[in-house]
Amino acid sequence: QVQLVESGGGLVQPGGSLRLSCAASGRSVSNYAMGWFRQAPGKEREFVGTINWSGGDTWYIDSVKGRFTISRISAKNTVLLRMDSLKPEDTAVYYCAAMTRGGSVTRLSDFDSWGQGTQVTVSS
Repeated sequence: QVQLVESGGGLVQPGGSLRLSCAASGRSVSNYAMGWFRQAPGKEREFVGTINWSGGDTWYIDSVKGRFTISRISAKNTVLLRMDSLKPEDTAVYYCAAMTRGGSVTRLSDFDSWGQGTQVTVSS
């Protein structure tokens, strides 16, 4: 079983930046695709981005392309989400997740280990 813990959320002004971290324990995640998802109040959880096991491929939802970057530090069993040019509509709880059995890199149901989430609020 993989345990995931997100950190780095907070309050930021529009146009600002944040870096979220997802620290894994219990098992190495170096062989798994790792995803970031978010859930805004009153909305369903949605895909944000995914990085494959090697870090060589990434996928993003259109609304964050060019602003968000996912990377992984395998030696630290950690995945990062760098968020730049933040907008109020990016406000949500952000979750990281591991895909330990394979599947679609954008499908929420194919990720089977989840963190507890970290709140990101973009407001002036």
